[in-house]
Amino acid sequence: MSLPETHVPNAKVPAWQQFVGLTLRSVFLIALAVLTFRVALPQNETIATAYDTPNDLVRLALGFAVCGWLVFELFRLPRDVGGYRSWLYIGAAGIPFALICLYYTW
Repeated sequence: MSLPETHVPNAKVPAWQQFVGLTLRSVFLIALAVLTFRVALPQNETIATAYDTPNDLVRLALGFAVCGWLVFELFRLPRDVGGYRSWLYIGAAGIPFALICLYYTW
């Protein structure tokens, strides 16, 4: 008696799906990083005045941490075919929303 094959064979990612998935993923993550940076800026005039209020300092620190994480994630590639397909759908839905939010926060 033999056991059924439990490993999924390595599927080849179509070139168009890989290109579009990576492009949409990159645009989405960049827009999200810029949006986070814009929201994290202090409410006062400059970054040097962030030390005046603790709220601005916490917002600035958390914003820079999130921006750093998003930039780090920008250089990590999806590991399987499902990742490229997921980013194809997420990017198609999320990019217009992120750009609209970026437009209204600027």
